[in-house]
Formats: sequence, structure tokens, C-alpha cells
Amino acid sequence: MTAKPVVLRGRAVLDAEEAVAYYVREAGEKVALDFVDALERAYRQIALHPTSGSLRFAHELDLPGLRHRPLRRFPYLVFYVDLKDQIDVWRVLHGARDIPEWLRDEGA
Repeated sequence: MTAKPVVLRGRAVLDAEEAVAYYVREAGEKVALDFVDALERAYRQIALHPTSGSLRFAHELDLPGLRHRPLRRFPYLVFYVDLKDQIDVWRVLHGARDIPEWLRDEGA
């Protein structure tokens, strides 16, 4: 199986940077690096198995094709759309947030 390229929107990059900064500040560099590793693993899995993510918010927000995948060991979700030639990552959000509101704010 061929992996698709994973392309992050600007807001997804900012989300990840904010999470890393939080973990550095609150838990130290080791935990922040573990978060980055978990995020990279999620991107690899999405690239190889794009349909493995849940469509729950696609139905809730009427955004066909929007999927999410949780990070292992961290309470974050990666939101993405599987396009023909790439994976379009929209956001990386903490699972305790008001996800529909955060996605609406993005204007996705």
C-alpha cells in the first residue's frame, strides 16, 4: 500500500506548535517530544490508512469526508480529509475542546 502525502493547513501547524509549547512548559521536553512522536505516528497511519479515521464529526457538522484520528497516549485528535492525491490535515485539537465550535471557527 502506498502512503499519500500528508499536507498540514496552517492552523493544524499552529495547533501542534501550541500543544508542544504547552507540554514543554507544563511537563518538560521529554513529554513534548513524546507528543511529537505520537503526532508523527498518527500522520503515518493516516497516510497509509486514510479511511481508518472516524467520520463522527463529518455527520455532526455536515462536512462530508471529515475524519479524525486520536493520538496514542495524548488527548488530541487529528482532523483531516482524504483527497485524491493527499491527506489534508485541518486541525490538531484537544479532545476536551468544543470540537464543532473550533472547526466552525476555522471556517473549514
